[in-house]
Amino acid sequence: MEVKNFAIWDYVVFAALFFISAGIGVFFAIKERKKATSREFLVGGRQMNFGPVALSLTASFMSAVTVLGTPSEVYRFGASFIVFFISYLFVIVLTSELFLPVFYRSGITSTYEYLQLRFNKPVRYAATVIYIVQTILYTGVVVYAPALALNQVTGFDLWGSVFATGIVCTFYCTLGGLKAVVWTDAFQMVVMIVGFLTVLIQGSTHAGGFHNVLEQSANGSRLHIFDFDVDPLRRHTFWTITVGGTFTWLGIYGVNQSTIQRCISCKTEKHAKLALYFNLLGLWIILVCAVFSGLIMYSHFKDCDPWTSGIISAPDQLMPYFVMKIFDTMPGLPGLFVACAFSGTLSTVAASINALATVTFEDFVKSCFPHLSDKLSTWISKGLCLLFGVMCTSMAVAASVMGGVVQAALSIHGMCGGPMLGLFSLGILFPFVNWKGALGGLLTGITLSFWVAIGAFIYPAPASKTWPLPLSTDQCIKSNVTATGPPVLSSRPAIADTWYSISYLYYSAVGCLGCIAAGVIISLITGYQRGEDIQPLLIRPVGNLFCFWSKKYKRLCWCGVQHDSVIEQENLENGSNWKQEAESVLKNGLRGESLVHVPGYDLKDKSYNNMAFEITHF
Repeated sequence: MEVKNFAIWDYVVFAALFFISAGIGVFFAIKERKKATSREFLVGGRQMNFGPVALSLTASFMSAVTVLGTPSEVYRFGASFIVFFISYLFVIVLTSELFLPVFYRSGITSTYEYLQLRFNKPVRYAATVIYIVQTILYTGVVVYAPALALNQVTGFDLWGSVFATGIVCTFYCTLGGLKAVVWTDAFQMVVMIVGFLTVLIQGSTHAGGFHNVLEQSANGSRLHIFDFDVDPLRRHTFWTITVGGTFTWLGIYGVNQSTIQRCISCKTEKHAKLALYFNLLGLWIILVCAVFSGLIMYSHFKDCDPWTSGIISAPDQLMPYFVMKIFDTMPGLPGLFVACAFSGTLSTVAASINALATVTFEDFVKSCFPHLSDKLSTWISKGLCLLFGVMCTSMAVAASVMGGVVQAALSIHGMCGGPMLGLFSLGILFPFVNWKGALGGLLTGITLSFWVAIGAFIYPAPASKTWPLPLSTDQCIKSNVTATGPPVLSSRPAIADTWYSISYLYYSAVGCLGCIAAGVIISLITGYQRGEDIQPLLIRPVGNLFCFWSKKYKRLCWCGVQHDSVIEQENLENGSNWKQEAESVLKNGLRGESLVHVPGYDLKDKSYNNMAFEITHF
């Protein structure tokens, strides 16, 4: 494959991204040096506005895997990926209206604190360990995979980019904490959009305009978007994307520490919800840019596919190869695209490091050493950021020798996110589920999702379900490369063509539904939790939506939880020292302590704020 090296201006543009990101960390380290508390460091003092948080949320989950992978998906499988437009809407609405209110009003810093309040310590620790392991693994792959793709196409130094990413992210996370991460993400989000726009403008110009792009894409069957086939074995259909995609992204957004940590850093619940809804606009913009980039790329390569002709060795290299082709006479712009791709990587890695430091400090350090001073807590938090930065970078090094396992590792986020979504759903939606059901459900969900994903890795789905749309090499320069065809499948067990062949987007749904089903059954067998023993703040009374006409049936759905208690209503209006009582429970376990008080409720703003936290922490 011909490798086109960067020009000096490409390196200048790319280096500017790293220097500005590091500079933001230094700025907040200096600005916030007098507010040296772990609370300021980990959750920004809970006084963030919705704007930068919304940009940070979008940048954190639109990694380089999205920048490089989504256009490649559209190029090979068509524009049905745009249906994620619907999935994102469901995910954000459910997160903001179902999960966020519980986490925000609880005053927690780690989402896994909720599991101890609702169940017990073993459930909390089990979930925390699973989260730490899967996040380190996923983050390592997020760093390594795009660096490898860019290296093989642009000649950009592989290990230089890997270690630069790890060092810069660790640097500004350790110095500036969450505020640095959020504002750096906001800057990187702008870089991502600018990078995509340059590709869209230049690419469509090469293709003769958007009209030609759409016409050629339609001729190549790339605009067949709505496929209503209900077959769960099909890779991408309307149902796999809307249903399976919603489960996958809800596991990432609804109960993920990285997301919730940003939301609870907002100064009111209203700001937290606005951050999520404005983030939805960002998700849609990135999705549209990525899909159109894939269509423009198809229009450019419709007569000579560089993947099947052997010019490049992997689909993830399509986008960098395309960029180097269309910007070959415009030095600096390839560097802008690489900055766009690495903005996604930097934001994802920084979010992961900060979230890992937070859950470790809140779930393990504070549990063992509850009386740490603010200064010592801050230094421990910074040390954890440094530790996890080193671990994530080391995981990227390990990913380089994992071979085909890297592909399997990219599914880890979804495989663990589904069972975790099921676990939190058991706690928030099913008041009668006890800790035995929660722990059993989590283990069941993890087992099911890993079973199907590992089985799919060993026995790939039949080509008829996953083979790309037709790709032409008619006008390629003839080479000795043999044309690629559907893989020949060796002898396979019967389960390989059913259970192991379901769409990868259903992995989260399998884990989530398996966790919920097992949790409910185990709780009913071992003795369900009495609703009177559960604090109303920890449950979302969704039964009210379905039984709004009858108080009797609403109470039945509450399973004994006192959602209409007079004390609770008084405290919604007056606010109280809920956080102090919650911290007492986190130390001593739930044994009847009153948790019905909630943080301050602002009647004028009709939203919850963090003033109660200010009073109890200082």
